[in-house]
Amino acid sequence: MTLPDTPANPTGADRAFQVDLRGLVDLLSHHLYSSPRVYLRELLQNAVDALTARHRLEPDAPADAFGIRLYADGSVVRVEDDGVGLTEADVHTFLATIGRSSKRTTGGPEEEPVRGWGKIAEQRGDFIGQFGIGLLSCFLVADEIHVVSRTARTPDAPAVEWRGRGDGSYRVRTLPASARPRPGTTVTLTPRADAAEWTAPTQVHALAQHFGSLLRHPVTFDDGRDRPAAPVNPEPAPWARTYPTPGARSRALAAYGEDVLGFKPLDTIELDLPAVGLKGIACVLSEAVPAGRRHGHRVHVKGMLLSEQAEEILPEWAFFVRCVIDAESLRPTASRESLYEDDTLAAVRDALAERLRAWIARTAASDPELLSRFLQVHHLAVKSLAVHDDEILRMLLPWLPFETTDGHTTLDEFARTHRTVLVTSSVEEFRQVAAIASAAGLGVVNGGYTYDRQLVHRLPEIRPEAVVADLDPATLTAHLDPVDRETELAAAAYLARARDALAVFDCDVALRTFQPASAPALLVDSREARHERTRSRLAREQEGGLWGDILGHLSRQEPRAQLILNQLNPLVRAAVAIDEPELARTSAEALYGQAAMLSRRPLRPAESSLINRSFLDLLAHALRKDS
Repeated sequence: MTLPDTPANPTGADRAFQVDLRGLVDLLSHHLYSSPRVYLRELLQNAVDALTARHRLEPDAPADAFGIRLYADGSVVRVEDDGVGLTEADVHTFLATIGRSSKRTTGGPEEEPVRGWGKIAEQRGDFIGQFGIGLLSCFLVADEIHVVSRTARTPDAPAVEWRGRGDGSYRVRTLPASARPRPGTTVTLTPRADAAEWTAPTQVHALAQHFGSLLRHPVTFDDGRDRPAAPVNPEPAPWARTYPTPGARSRALAAYGEDVLGFKPLDTIELDLPAVGLKGIACVLSEAVPAGRRHGHRVHVKGMLLSEQAEEILPEWAFFVRCVIDAESLRPTASRESLYEDDTLAAVRDALAERLRAWIARTAASDPELLSRFLQVHHLAVKSLAVHDDEILRMLLPWLPFETTDGHTTLDEFARTHRTVLVTSSVEEFRQVAAIASAAGLGVVNGGYTYDRQLVHRLPEIRPEAVVADLDPATLTAHLDPVDRETELAAAAYLARARDALAVFDCDVALRTFQPASAPALLVDSREARHERTRSRLAREQEGGLWGDILGHLSRQEPRAQLILNQLNPLVRAAVAIDEPELARTSAEALYGQAAMLSRRPLRPAESSLINRSFLDLLAHALRKDS
């Protein structure tokens, strides 16, 4: 920032921003980091990056030649590594400058004095940290950070001590080489009293295992109790081990997924994307979850745990799995608690989606039993995927279960029995017609559930010989047999009284024959028809006003419900022969009420009242007749 010429700034010289370190630490703790516990992850990350740089300087050294040692006894927390170490110039450049990371270069001349570091920094993809603010997280639990480091780049180099304080001040001094016999860095924190929750020995050990269980460098922990240091990451990741048989490998990966994610997976899918150095597993959930609900996944970057809730690693449709992965090329955000959305992440997401599709295809082709168990649990997830994915549609639509007039069956099996597949628009409509349609030989699928109607209509794409059509009342009534003319004339008086009794419900009455004979009546009434009648009624009530004009303009020809009486049913044959007007009216109301209840749709108050009244009237009639 350039200041104008003023008496206080006569030459217009550039001035540096002043940083309130305490305010910055408060900002980090409340808005960047989710918890003070991240201080240990940041210290581990710095140590791992230092070891990576050391291995670049000494590529012939054994993989386990250099390690990380943690110490916590309740009074101090110490992290020591055998990494590349720092010179005094490094300390001034990197530890005392907020935002300056040793893992990247700006290409400016100010970095040239840092001898040998620029070449290492060019390989920034090998390092976890990139933002140069990680060390500040230590101020979340301590007021002072003490660093002693000795570089491995210069033989017989002296040790350097740096003390940084929460008020923004620091001190650097050179120490004799004996202060640190071996190259590397030691960071020591003296915790504040209010940070005991995060710096107790058991907590430090637990955090180290939580963040560093998959690190590739050996990490040990010592609690100062005069016993051997405990290994934090004694074994490599399960996908990096060798197993005697493929079955043993599958069982080991499943056991690891159960231990880490907390559920026994239905199956385990191994993930391997060499282009980005990604390995891991996807565990298929053994219980159904709501469609569209996204799960968090455990994502490690170069062995360090980045997040347990990384939703962005998989597409939304893949909510039937949870993943544990370790990647080399994914970029963390500044907080290192989520992933940076870039082209690499998008490519990884697409590649992992292909792995899941391949697993579904392989399972469908080679393991029908597993596929059946998978679909029993996750059919809704697969249906949501099939709606948007033509490949999954072709593979799995024939296997998916649907509710039909033949029971719960696969669409492929149902289409073999019924050349024309009828589909309802709601669960209510299906329940109204299921028994009658089944007896009439019609093949009807319940299209009222999420995705079902949309998927059934796509069946001809997979089975060109299949015909799919929406079920409407006319289709159903066309399959009901008419009664002979004499029977209809004999029932005309009863039908007229029934229509008069049910006019309040905008319901017509007809006499037909259909199976099953045990069904006395069928109420055909769609949700759309009821909505249209309600709109027409409101228009009549608001006649003359603006709202009434609008409703009247929207109203189409008012549709009517239809109560179809079954002449094959003994009760109906007895009812149509009733001569007494009031009893005929009551019996029609009772038949309407019974059909309305069988439709399983919500009853209107007037319908509930009619059912109660007709029952009591019939009971009273029976008692009078008996007496």
